[in-house]
Amino acid sequence: MPDVRFFDAHCDTIGKIWEDKADFTGGGEATSATTGHGGLHVTLPGLKTGGVCAQVFASWVWSQKYKGNELETGLDKVYAVRRLCEEYSDDMFLARTGAEVAGACGGGSAAAGKSKIAVVASLEGADPLLGDVDNLALFYREGVRLLTLAWADNPFIGSVFGEGGPLTREGVSLVEACEDQRVLVDVSHASDQAFWGICRVATRPLIASHSNCRSLCPSPRNLTDDMIRIIAERGGVVGITLAPGFLSRYFFESDRDISEKFFRSVAAGTATVEEAGKRSAAATAHIPRPPLDLVVNHVLHAINVGGEDAVGLGGDLDGVDVLPDGLTGVADYPRIAELLVKAGLPSARTEKVCHGNFARVFREVLAG
Repeated sequence: MPDVRFFDAHCDTIGKIWEDKADFTGGGEATSATTGHGGLHVTLPGLKTGGVCAQVFASWVWSQKYKGNELETGLDKVYAVRRLCEEYSDDMFLARTGAEVAGACGGGSAAAGKSKIAVVASLEGADPLLGDVDNLALFYREGVRLLTLAWADNPFIGSVFGEGGPLTREGVSLVEACEDQRVLVDVSHASDQAFWGICRVATRPLIASHSNCRSLCPSPRNLTDDMIRIIAERGGVVGITLAPGFLSRYFFESDRDISEKFFRSVAAGTATVEEAGKRSAAATAHIPRPPLDLVVNHVLHAINVGGEDAVGLGGDLDGVDVLPDGLTGVADYPRIAELLVKAGLPSARTEKVCHGNFARVFREVLAG
């Protein structure tokens, strides 16, 4: 098959660049077996080597970490995404319209390979909006085109990392505002109750930028078959993620106590988010990494449930401490395409998963 292009619906790379001054050029030695050069999974050379045509850069702003500075931090991270595009303007650009996003991946792999990489700015968690729907317009003006409504609980929505509450009255208004302004609504992290609340309100296609199949791995961050099915029926896309705890039942069960200790220590104030995160990362490093072919299992299951038009990729790179065995970062994405073809997925369907489906839904939902 020809070289495949990739649309990755979620990475947390901008946080490491903004907070830790990580090197986007990939300079320096690899920091671990699962982290690429410069301490990042996603680098500019990696994006180019991996054949990425579009990359969503998520700005994660959890109130527990940025209390009192959520809006300013959210804007700062979005500005950092914009600066990245300006600094490396020969290779990437900030995409603001659906046509720009789809165009970067369209026209066949050869034509797409001559295009710049489309960068989409997103917010992971609506915390920066401070409970005020009107603040969405501010972030839209600055370039945000995708909103992951929840990370943990916020005034709009309950999360699987919170109390599991519903979509609130303010959340209903936020979903409506997203649709009015043509911002993609992302249901990853939403509680089950909130997920169905979003479905009752939304009229445009929804995405789950980085969620897997709960029938294969019981993490509550994953989607049930009914959830996959309704996203597909609405014309949306599920982004299969590389996070080991959402791929592997064994990894999820082994990591569950570690994750619970993280949230307990942060909630109790016995550790900062950074301190708790370092402890969790150290403990997680001892769990055997799951095989990369589990990604194929989730892709094929999601296709079986929702159809070939409803499945894409959302790596969660730089948002996880470890990756599946055999993967060190975005440069290795072609291995996923190879495994999909080896598993019997036809080339045309493989290209839909790797970039076509997300390119379509971004074109349909975003303005322009």
